[in-house]
Amino acid sequence: MLSASEILSTVEMISQQHLDIRTVTMGISLRDCCDSDPAACADKIYEKICRKAEKLVPTAQAIEREFGIPIINKRVSVTPIAIACESSDTEDYVPFAKAMDRAADALGIDFIGGFSALVQKGYTGGDHALINSIPEALASTNKVCASVNIGSTKAGINMNAVAEMGRIIKKAAELTADKGGFACAKLVVFCNAVEDNPFMAGAFHGVGEPGCVINVGVSGPGVVHHALQSCKGQPIDVVAETIKRTAFRVTRMGQLVAQEASARLNVPFGIVDLSLAPTPAVGDSVADILEEMGLESVGAPGTTAALALLNDAVKKGGVMASSNVGGLSGAFIPVSEDAGMIRAAKSGALTIEKLEAMTCVCSVGLDMIAVPGDTSAETISGIIADEAAIGMINSKTTAVRIIPAPGCGVGDVVEFGGLLGSAPVIPVNTRSCKELVDRGGRIPAPIHSLRN
Repeated sequence: MLSASEILSTVEMISQQHLDIRTVTMGISLRDCCDSDPAACADKIYEKICRKAEKLVPTAQAIEREFGIPIINKRVSVTPIAIACESSDTEDYVPFAKAMDRAADALGIDFIGGFSALVQKGYTGGDHALINSIPEALASTNKVCASVNIGSTKAGINMNAVAEMGRIIKKAAELTADKGGFACAKLVVFCNAVEDNPFMAGAFHGVGEPGCVINVGVSGPGVVHHALQSCKGQPIDVVAETIKRTAFRVTRMGQLVAQEASARLNVPFGIVDLSLAPTPAVGDSVADILEEMGLESVGAPGTTAALALLNDAVKKGGVMASSNVGGLSGAFIPVSEDAGMIRAAKSGALTIEKLEAMTCVCSVGLDMIAVPGDTSAETISGIIADEAAIGMINSKTTAVRIIPAPGCGVGDVVEFGGLLGSAPVIPVNTRSCKELVDRGGRIPAPIHSLRN
């Protein structure tokens, strides 16, 4: 039984501190949609997504009304299309992306993820076809998100894929130059991708998942920031305990919504992903949390240590609140989506090198970073390789979502709008890594991958 003070506290978190359910994401297997006829396969994809997720949006809206809990996004993730469509007799996978986009429009969902390939150890024909289709697929659709996993702790890093993704990102930016390279905001390159991530743009429905599942992503940077204001001047372990207790409360709310959606939709409950995912709104910033700990600005010395504490405390609080914590669960640091990160990047306090150091201890990686439009494909590939190496060696998920903004230089700002915010264009090291990238091959898995 909830006490009156607990109820009032939750109301305050929602109304004043930006607590919300960031996403209710339905994962759908498309493995039974295979067909040698590409048109028939696309029709099967559209039909199955619409049939399985038909009640997703109205159900989430009903839960919102009844519980008074904002549910910001309703999303769908599907089996990696490179797997689901590989038997089709075509090398053009754009029609499959368009079928996904039509389904998203018909359902009224915000995004659909899973235009994806898993190539950490090598390619199949479907992987090649999908990756080559990514630029046009993202440029010609509104709600489709893509991801490619190019490395893992068990497999190493596929440097052929790393090189190719640099070129794919450049082409995607060029095809959407009139929108600031927007296609790149819907494309993530992973190392150690997880199968149950409810957040876009990296969500896909893993092959080890059930036929259909409900995953929920909870977010509450504003709640954590508010909680820390009560422990000014306290030792750092008090800060950690405060974050942990706050994460517990936030996760319990996420579990409630996930179980309710699961029951109403008659779909298994998968996981609650407790990730502090910021928005451009004032008071909903991970950077503000780090500065509340005692930093003049995010990016200052001590930033990585503060972020490590935050990420760990969030995970500890989450696992105490639910036995179904999964996905990425920690702290996100997307530059364009966090008002404090934007501020620090504009002032020069936050550089891409510091961001890379921070990704060693946070949930994901270099996220929503705009770089000059003339940045070479090889430099982008080098950035991807560096980030993948961090993930591979540390047995954690890392990712790169980078936008080489066409026609833009350092100091310009690229506007994406909505939750994607605005990205200050930051400088990158222009020394060449072309010879390294052009070597190709595979960086071997680290020795600690041999755990059997």
